[in-house]
Amino acid sequence: MTNIILHRRHLLASALAGASATLLGGLAAPALAQIRPKVVTTFTIIADMARNIAGDRLEVVSITKPGADIHNYEPTPSDLIGARGANLILRNGLNLELWFEQFLRNLGDLPSAVVSAGVEPMPISGGSNRGKPNPHAWMGLDTAMIYIDNIAAALSRLDPDGQADYARNAGRYKGDLARTIGPLRDRARALPDDRRWLVSSEGAFSYLARDFQLHELYLWPINADAQGTPQQVRRVVDTIRQYRIPVVFSESTVSDRPARQIAAETGARYGGVLYVDSLSAPDGPVPTYLDLMRVTATTIMQGLDHD
Repeated sequence: MTNIILHRRHLLASALAGASATLLGGLAAPALAQIRPKVVTTFTIIADMARNIAGDRLEVVSITKPGADIHNYEPTPSDLIGARGANLILRNGLNLELWFEQFLRNLGDLPSAVVSAGVEPMPISGGSNRGKPNPHAWMGLDTAMIYIDNIAAALSRLDPDGQADYARNAGRYKGDLARTIGPLRDRARALPDDRRWLVSSEGAFSYLARDFQLHELYLWPINADAQGTPQQVRRVVDTIRQYRIPVVFSESTVSDRPARQIAAETGARYGGVLYVDSLSAPDGPVPTYLDLMRVTATTIMQGLDHD
């Protein structure tokens, strides 16, 4: 096992050296000077937010790929190569990217910013992570505004000459988000109380549920916990029957089997897939963060407001 690990480290070091030599050797000095500062984010949602604020001034890349499970992600040598040369790292925080600490050490001493700074975290209410902060704060409208402000501030520290651009782009982006989600939030708040239940596989919607004034019910708190145990299923089934909850959902990065099982057992409808942890590919249903919020909130409302 030790020999295998050493061999992998040797391959990674060789790959990094080769990639750097190829990159630098293929660029003349004027071309190097024109390269935009590079911002590396831990996952696709933060990357899309940052691109909307950065505009054309910066290069923004995500370590994880579309559709990836960000809770238990295992970085690859190509991820490390792709992050080399970063001028700034943006990460979520709130214990989301525990895998990222070693990755960051491998990159060296780089400026970084936690985009959830200033968010009052909602605690996880069950599982092995009970009491720890729920990391999915980008799913709330008010908390997402904090993300946008933090990203604009971090980009301004990296590139002070672009501060006015970043402030203008952030303001526009916040307006787009409010116009996308505000009407859906108002519609949810107008529902009768017995229809305001959000049942999902993962407890990833606490911030959205709070904004929409929904009661939240889920099988497991986050992906790192056991998924779909008999005890979890029984608790949710009993609650659905008690309150006559009409619809259940699942998330795009987990199996829909437990949610469908619960729907079949209780007579509730299966309402479809919600997106939370990752964007899709450009030709998929949620290629941007605004798409993710719009599609997820619309799917929830179609399920809850269904006659």
